[in-house]
Amino acid sequence: MNEYKDKSEQAAQSIRVEIYNQTYNIRSDGDNDYILKLAEYVDDKMRDIASGTLTVDSLKVAILAALHIADEHHRLQAELEQNDAQLASRSAECADLLDRFLKQKDPVSHEIEMEQ
Repeated sequence: MNEYKDKSEQAAQSIRVEIYNQTYNIRSDGDNDYILKLAEYVDDKMRDIASGTLTVDSLKVAILAALHIADEHHRLQAELEQNDAQLASRSAECADLLDRFLKQKDPVSHEIEMEQ
């Protein structure tokens, strides 16, 4: 158990990011460029929200940005689920058409074989 903990601690690295004029040290075993892009995204959202509101409270701006990001996530998740459902429906239609085609073709191939 200690070996596993030691390995996971060694894999994690610390990266410094700045979000809304605050510096954070993020520990992650992920891709640093990805972490930087996420931090930049959050920073951009917070700045967009701050420019559209009168509040200067960074906590309120962070909460509003988090709500905005959560809304984006849920909308994209719903769109993905809808696309998956459409794909499943179209796949079922294609499978049905293929089955009908193969059933129609089968008697003809048997007749050809019988004639020979």
